[in-house]
Amino acid sequence: MPLISKVLIANRGEIALRVLRACKELGIATVAVHSTADADAMHVRLADESVCIGPPPSRDSYLNIHQIVAACEITGADAVHPGYGFLSENAKFADILDAHGITFIGPTADHIRIMGDKITAKETAKALGIPVVPGSTGEVRPENALEIAREIGFPVLIKATAGGGGRGMKVARNEDEVEEAVSTARSEAAAAFGNDAVYMEKYLGKPRHIEIQVVGDGEGNAIHLGERDCSLQRRHQKVWEEANSPALNVEQRMKIGEICADAMRKLKYRGAGTVEFLYENGEFYFIEMNTRLQVEHPITEAITGIDLVHEQIRVASGAGLSVTQDEIVFQGHAIECRINAEDPRTFVPSPGTITHFHAPGGLGVRVDSGAYQGYKIPPYYDSLIGKLIVHGRTRVECMMRLRRVLDEFVIDGIKTTLPLFQDLINNQDIANGDYDIHWLEHYLAQPAE
Repeated sequence: MPLISKVLIANRGEIALRVLRACKELGIATVAVHSTADADAMHVRLADESVCIGPPPSRDSYLNIHQIVAACEITGADAVHPGYGFLSENAKFADILDAHGITFIGPTADHIRIMGDKITAKETAKALGIPVVPGSTGEVRPENALEIAREIGFPVLIKATAGGGGRGMKVARNEDEVEEAVSTARSEAAAAFGNDAVYMEKYLGKPRHIEIQVVGDGEGNAIHLGERDCSLQRRHQKVWEEANSPALNVEQRMKIGEICADAMRKLKYRGAGTVEFLYENGEFYFIEMNTRLQVEHPITEAITGIDLVHEQIRVASGAGLSVTQDEIVFQGHAIECRINAEDPRTFVPSPGTITHFHAPGGLGVRVDSGAYQGYKIPPYYDSLIGKLIVHGRTRVECMMRLRRVLDEFVIDGIKTTLPLFQDLINNQDIANGDYDIHWLEHYLAQPAE
């Protein structure tokens, strides 16, 4: 494999550490970049080299393209891994790296642009044979919104074309609500993304959120690594993920997986990506594609044995995929819990110093975290401090193991979402795998016992 010689990791926290470990396993030198607030971060401590790229605000550091390119030139890094978030889906960043002869460990800038715009992504997915949610064929404006809504049928969902994280997203359940929903969605989209364009699609009542992991080599070869069920969400932010989904059988899994892999072959997609669907009444409806590594990628690694960051680096270096579709075997069940520095009921952020930290262990247990005892969680960034990943031969075994390790996990000095997962693991709906994308918000709305 013609390895890249030095990777600059353009991210922070647990994902920066995750990428660093993969690089070290492949014998690749690493460069950590960091803001002044992250000088003591674990990935900075473990990297071969580190470069401070600015003050705490992300726009002045982790989103500062010029500083990151300068760090590459100073250290001689010949590739950049963007992790997730920040610049991971920024086509301009990919173009600039290419112009400087630096390999972007991710898709082409064109593919990022295609899938970054929700309308274009939906049209592209439909053309590639991926099932889509019935909806508008282009941008929705106040003057045509009611007519489009009537054609689709109520209720309808208005979404920002450049959106994400639930911003610029509104539901109209009847004709009287359309005008206000479109107006509010456009205002939110303009404020959040600098783009007020919105589109409309059928609103599904009680769907699950199912996503398919794909990897392509950019030459027309692509594979899928099964699905993840990410239905347990709060305000469109994932909290608990499972692989495989309790709602799908083997035939459904392989059918939708092959549809997605075939689409990536036609697209000549390069690198790792995730095709996301709403699933209801046995039908899949495309909602978006993330052209990057997902937060929840470890549960796919657990059930397949495939290191997704290794695959990203292989593809970016021109070595191609390490496996073919017929070599992939799905084994057991995996669950990921996102451990955030937040109040477990109100989700108010809880930055501060971790006074005690003890990660659980044992067979089938993985903790991805850059946290440690004495680590000060800064107030400037996402509150994710770690991910607990548990694998078992069956879902029942996995749930039993998760119950045990949640009792072992100790994080003191700050509030975390660990108590929420201790509640969920004892809930009968969760035990039965009987939940949808609205379940968690309904659960959290109930008075605490």
